[in-house]
Amino acid sequence: MEEKVVFITGAGRGMGREIAKTLSKKSAKIVVTDVNLENAQSTVSLIEENGGEATAVYCDVTSLESVQNAVESAIRCYRRIDILVNNAGWDKIEPFLKSEPSTWKTIIDINLMGQIHTCKEILPHMINNGYGKVINIASDSGRVGSSGEGVYSAAKGGVIALTKTLAREMARHKLNVNCIAPGPADTPLFQEIGSYNEGIAAALQKAIPFRRLAEPSDIAHAVAYFASDEAAYITGQTLSVNGGLTMC
Repeated sequence: MEEKVVFITGAGRGMGREIAKTLSKKSAKIVVTDVNLENAQSTVSLIEENGGEATAVYCDVTSLESVQNAVESAIRCYRRIDILVNNAGWDKIEPFLKSEPSTWKTIIDINLMGQIHTCKEILPHMINNGYGKVINIASDSGRVGSSGEGVYSAAKGGVIALTKTLAREMARHKLNVNCIAPGPADTPLFQEIGSYNEGIAAALQKAIPFRRLAEPSDIAHAVAYFASDEAAYITGQTLSVNGGLTMC
């Protein structure tokens, strides 16, 4: 992955930060984007402390204009984008019938429209450069559903469908488009969600055959595989990283 330029959304903390650090260790140049620029700059500092190269860029994935500006900044800095990792996400666990339209919109805008926006802006650059890999972060809830996550599951199911369609359309350009479907992971977002029910983590650990939640590094290593040359003949696939919680 040496000299490859990677554009990562939601890389200011949690899973996105770990993905950024992992790919940086493989000599990639990282465009750390986040709606919280201070968090993005902290990720850049961590990468630079380990001898890597990165730049922080503000990006609100729910806004096409913001994504356009972020992509332009990345191109100005590195002149190209080789790999796109659509990591930004958000959820609120609650029964569907108690959820509100404002929450639905936020969930869909971040988790689904955000990935549509970045693909729309970055894929043309990849086509022009004759090289590109897209790794979309979905969720196992998008494959099998999840109680309390009705709209989130629908959005992540949309990500999986988007991945397959783009993989078909981009194959003629020799671009790879794949998807990671994490199970429950020990991230800041999960810890915030877990505050609704302190027993959620314990119950999940009992249900997962490996008896633990995923660590951000588990997801990051899967992303690194899809981003590598070893995955050159793989496209349109969804890889569950969930410790065996679901097997499909």
